[in-house]
Amino acid sequence: MKNMKKVISALLCAALAAATMTGCGSSQSRLDKIKESGKLVLATSPDFAPLEFENISSGETEYVGCDIELAKYIAEKLGVELEIQAMDFSAVQAAITSGQADIAIAGFAKTPEREESMGLTTPFGMDDEDNGQGLLVPADKASEYTSAEDFSGKTVGAQNGSLQQNLVTSQLPEDVNVEPIGSLNDGVLMLQTGKIDALASDGSNAKLLMENYDDIALCDFMFEWESEGNVAAVKKGEDELLEAVNEIIEEVNEQGLYLEWKAEATELAKSLGIEVNE
Repeated sequence: MKNMKKVISALLCAALAAATMTGCGSSQSRLDKIKESGKLVLATSPDFAPLEFENISSGETEYVGCDIELAKYIAEKLGVELEIQAMDFSAVQAAITSGQADIAIAGFAKTPEREESMGLTTPFGMDDEDNGQGLLVPADKASEYTSAEDFSGKTVGAQNGSLQQNLVTSQLPEDVNVEPIGSLNDGVLMLQTGKIDALASDGSNAKLLMENYDDIALCDFMFEWESEGNVAAVKKGEDELLEAVNEIIEEVNEQGLYLEWKAEATELAKSLGIEVNE
C-alpha cells in the first residue's frame, strides 16, 4: 500500500510538473517566440515603390524599399533574421490578426479601425509631403465631381482594407457602391473600361498615375484627412513586442534613417524603370 501511494504521488507530481511546463509555454509572449525561433516574419504588399517593391534585375525576386529596410533594421535590433511574406494588400491585415505574421509594414496609415484590431506603432516618415486623399475619375468627367454628393449612386474602387476604402464608406453617400480592387493599376484599368466611376487614391499616387494615363484626372473633391505618418502593426495585445518595436522606430526617427532609406529606394526604383511617389 505504501509503495502504491508513492507511485501515485510520483505520478501526480509528474502530471503537475507537465501542466506547469505547458502553462508556461502557452503564456510565452510573441517577442519571446520571435527570439526563440530566430526570425521575424514580415507581412507586406510589394507593389508600392519606394516603400516596398520587387527587384528582379538579378533574375531572382528580391523585396526592397524603405519599409523593407525598416523591417530589416527591426529584425537586426531584435537579434533575429527577417522572413518576408509577400501578399496582396487586402491580406496583410488578416496575416497579423490571425497570427500568420509577426509584423506588418505596408504603407499603413493610422486609422481608428486598425487601432481596434491591431497594435499600431509609433509613426515614421513624418517629414514626407502630404498630398491628401482624393478620387480619380475619367478626365472628361472631372468637372462633374466637386462634392461628396456628386458620387451618389456611383461605383467607387478602393483597395480592400485600405485607408481609402474607409474614407469612401465614411465620407461619401451611403448609396455609393464600393468595389474592392487588388491594386491601383487594376483600378485604373477598371476606371478606363467603365467598370467603376471613380478610384480612391492618395494624392501622391493619383498624381503619378495621371502622369502615366492622360485619360484620368483627380477631381476637385478631396476627403477630409490629415496624415499622421505611416505605422507598422503587430497582433493586438502583444504589448511587449509593440514596446520593443516602438523603441527601435524612435531610434530610426531620431537618426533620420527612414528618409535616407526612402531616398535610396527611390533612386533604385528609378534605375529599374519603376515609377515612384516622391
